[in-house]
Amino acid sequence: MHEKWSEICGILGKSISPGQLKLWIHPLIPVRRGKDLLLRAPSAFVCSHVRSWFSAHLEKAVAEVMGEDYAVSVEYSPVCPQADSPDSAPAGTPEKDTEEAGLTAAPEKLRPSNQAAASANCSLAPRPLPAGQLFLPLASGSRAAPTRQEPTWRFSFDDFIVGPGNRLAHAASLCMCETAKSPDILFLSSAPGLGKTHLMQAIGNALSKVCNRCLPKVEYLTAEEFASRFVFALRAGDIPAFKARHRDLDLLLLEDIHFLQGKDKTQGELLAALNSIHERGGKTVFSSSFAPRDIKGLDGQLLSRLSAGILSFIERPDEETRRRILRHKASVHQVQLPKDVEDMLARHVNADVRQIESCLQMLIFKASVLNAAITPDLAWEVVSRHSGYCPAADMESIISSVCSAFGISREQLMSESRRQEYVAARNTAFYLARKHTSLSLEAIGRQFNRRHSTVIKGITALERAMSSKSPAGLQLDGTLKMIEKTAGYTH
Repeated sequence: MHEKWSEICGILGKSISPGQLKLWIHPLIPVRRGKDLLLRAPSAFVCSHVRSWFSAHLEKAVAEVMGEDYAVSVEYSPVCPQADSPDSAPAGTPEKDTEEAGLTAAPEKLRPSNQAAASANCSLAPRPLPAGQLFLPLASGSRAAPTRQEPTWRFSFDDFIVGPGNRLAHAASLCMCETAKSPDILFLSSAPGLGKTHLMQAIGNALSKVCNRCLPKVEYLTAEEFASRFVFALRAGDIPAFKARHRDLDLLLLEDIHFLQGKDKTQGELLAALNSIHERGGKTVFSSSFAPRDIKGLDGQLLSRLSAGILSFIERPDEETRRRILRHKASVHQVQLPKDVEDMLARHVNADVRQIESCLQMLIFKASVLNAAITPDLAWEVVSRHSGYCPAADMESIISSVCSAFGISREQLMSESRRQEYVAARNTAFYLARKHTSLSLEAIGRQFNRRHSTVIKGITALERAMSSKSPAGLQLDGTLKMIEKTAGYTH
């Protein structure tokens, strides 16, 4: 059934967006009973939404994979199925949503939204801890019998290149996995593209292997996704399901926690989740572009909890580390870089790891298309067009580039005006200064006669707008890339 469900999800991915697939379809756990395919939903809200919006898509995909004589039903199932029941063996692998669910009533046919209200009134009871549940991590010999397929992680510690700038963060991440006496909280902070996501996924990968559960309960998501789930639960009156999902965890991995600043109710729910997770022996890992003390608008208790664990900062890789990253990435592509090309790329591509990988991929692709050897001249052509080559960016050049791109004067950029174009330009300048200079948040704020908290809010607002993929966000993203390319900033 595992393979069948993967095929069904693949077909659904052609008709619905990846975000909808991840949020609504991946949490479903399929169970085949004769000629019926039962999809167990982790909450009444998910159940009613899937019935209302994805009935036709599901029926079409199931008919294509399993035959038209199969009936499809979606059921809200808060109780875990018994592991020894052949009909309750799970067959899905949610990418991030790993909550278990079971069957409480006979399956019903997919139905329209006029029956959603009855399902929404159901409450999700917290799942009892399995017998022998112990603190993370444990030796792999204590793992229980498999109950479902483990989630797939893209990164591990084996493919993380350690250097002076990330050595402490790497050691702290390993510490979270090596002993049951390790801290419950790890906070990773760095500029974008320096390895926060890699280390978070490596921790999830390692802890999943040594946990005493064959499939530990893990949530890996961004703070923005956490806030969106909370809002959905509020609107649907399904807060018990939200609490059960996020408090009964072995591991919570939460990225970009600065997105929660100013969201008091969401912060309260996160704090309650942390308390519950740690009481049951679980662990939590957070990431942000800022240190906890720099994130204004956080609840005092939540800030205290975030600061109570290990705080680790990741710096940009030095030239030797960049050289080893290039060597590793080239081996993944089964390419051996000439020494002079490797040296040139390591010297001039110095923004972040994503930039290094992007330039290398472009170089390999161009050499393949042209059927040419990888030479310093070809590498220089890629580097000069992709990332540019110029002295390191400074505040004055950033201000000049931003003013030119937005068509405003320096005085307008520095003014107290809250006009939309001025605010967008200032936020862009904050972002570029944070990314391409070594200036502190306080120093960046002083350049504009503003506090460092204003800089954080501006950068967060810009990142949120670009991640939303709205017309305004796409325009900002395009403007930012144009400034970086025109000014020759790396990235």
